[in-house]
Amino acid sequence: MEHNPASAWLAGTAGAAEQQGAGNLLRVVLVVMLVGCALTAWFLLRGYRQKDD
Repeated sequence: MEHNPASAWLAGTAGAAEQQGAGNLLRVVLVVMLVGCALTAWFLLRGYRQKDD
């Protein structure tokens, strides 16, 4: 196994990232889904909060 310098490794990963098609779209969809799930959970669970007056 040969040793690759960091700059060659970074250049290789940048080249591989450019070849990916729907990677950015998938990331956006996942982030929006997670935020939506968190907001939905907050909205549903806030009704179960005990109101001790």
